[in-house]
Amino acid sequence: MIELAVASGKGGVGKSTLSATLALYLHRKGWSIVAADADAEAPNLHLVLGNTEWSNEKEYEEGFVAEILRDKCTDCGLCADACSYNAIELVDGHYRVNQVVCEGCVTCILVCPEKAIRRRRSTRGKLRWTTTSYGFPLVGARLYAGRPNSGKIVTEVKNIARSLASDSSVIILDSAAGIGCQVISSLAGAHAAILVAEPTPASLSDLKRIHALTRHFMMPAMLVINKYDVNPEYSERLAEYAGENNIHLLGKIPYDDAVPRSMAEAQPLIEAYPDSPASKALLEIAGKIENILRNWASWFVKHRPRKPEPYKPSNN
Repeated sequence: MIELAVASGKGGVGKSTLSATLALYLHRKGWSIVAADADAEAPNLHLVLGNTEWSNEKEYEEGFVAEILRDKCTDCGLCADACSYNAIELVDGHYRVNQVVCEGCVTCILVCPEKAIRRRRSTRGKLRWTTTSYGFPLVGARLYAGRPNSGKIVTEVKNIARSLASDSSVIILDSAAGIGCQVISSLAGAHAAILVAEPTPASLSDLKRIHALTRHFMMPAMLVINKYDVNPEYSERLAEYAGENNIHLLGKIPYDDAVPRSMAEAQPLIEAYPDSPASKALLEIAGKIENILRNWASWFVKHRPRKPEPYKPSNN
């Protein structure tokens, strides 16, 4: 089983488009594929793949929140005074717990003279999985608004994906943007990262940050430059950075109006507009990745970082 995490330091650079393309291309080439959306806060891989329904869903419970028992509460206010998170508020003459703010620390339970407060498991989000119309499994999650621990729910997404995979499967992980908890969870345990960047100063700076994270995990990295022709100067700088840091440059994708049209139509680009310039570039990149998978052992040894280095801020 091989896990490939598609990641970037910056949002909106084309991770989901690339992830959907890889999953569909490899599946049609006979590979056993499981696609996983590792962004629980803003999932959209299912939208790119045109998936509107989930055959399996379950609540994700993690941590605790306080709950006031109305039949026992005398509204004395001691709990509100004791709460260091200001999670208990007076509404229409009665105290209630703001469960978005509550951390489940049990202080209110200890100070309540009427034993009118209990704590219960907090529902943080929803795990979901299905089989796409293209025939391969898709796993994802949706974190509820204001809920913490997005990294843990991504770990559960990966666990479900692994349970659906076989020993010869390839798991494609569509990571969240940035270098936060969700991204760390998606990279942990993955075998390689496919980094996506666009030719802008912000994307180059964020590429260096996400690359530092892959080096921390001693993970080999590949690079795809999206919309390379919009800013040739920074496209070259991205390629130079890849060359200087042993990052395998997979290819460059041109700017193409067909990409947003395919998203509006809820279809992968290679399905909706197979002859478009971006689609042809994506298929070429997917073919290179398939070749890497067929020669995985030798490629992995060649491109794995020798030692992690601390992130150094750029002057750019």
